[in-house]
Amino acid sequence: MDDGLVITLFRHGLTEENERHAYIGWTDSPLSKQGRAELSGKMLTPCHYVATSDLKRCRQTAELLFEHVSQEVYPEFREMNFGNWEGKTYEQLKDAGVYRRWLEDPFHVSPPQGESFQAFAKRIDQGWKKLKGKIMMEQLSRAVLVTHGGVIRYLLSSNSKEKTDFRDWNVSNGHGYALIWESRDMFRRGETCTSLREVPLTEKQSG
Repeated sequence: MDDGLVITLFRHGLTEENERHAYIGWTDSPLSKQGRAELSGKMLTPCHYVATSDLKRCRQTAELLFEHVSQEVYPEFREMNFGNWEGKTYEQLKDAGVYRRWLEDPFHVSPPQGESFQAFAKRIDQGWKKLKGKIMMEQLSRAVLVTHGGVIRYLLSSNSKEKTDFRDWNVSNGHGYALIWESRDMFRRGETCTSLREVPLTEKQSG
């Protein structure tokens, strides 16, 4: 049997837009002061490979959490493009009819000038195929993907046995989930992961 595989999905740390609960998709915002502080001095299980979205908030998170591991950037793992809603909050949008319809059915209603769920999912699937190729070619046993909340929800829905709706996964900033396969061959065949667990960030011990 092949060696097992663990892929950990981490959501980037806080940005100023996250702090004011605004939609932030393709807007290339950096981590906020609070976001950096929450990620600094954390200790994580060593990994062999770090993939990240190309947006600043993900690349900066990867640098803070895995400072001794080089990153490989995947634009396919960007968040959904929210179009005209970028940078806006629920309070600013709540009276717009298309926004209310999107909240009720985000799988068939798209943000104005933004990205449909189908285009979003297709893009992530393309990135996952590339990541799978990298893992299989180098026979990696531990990999990390630093990305966005929507991307993680989609990947959890696609790769977990749990029957949780896309919108119901809880993906907090700076936290993650480990997808675990008993063998890389199971992963290669596209089977769902064997087990799933949340990954807490542990503060480094002094000294």
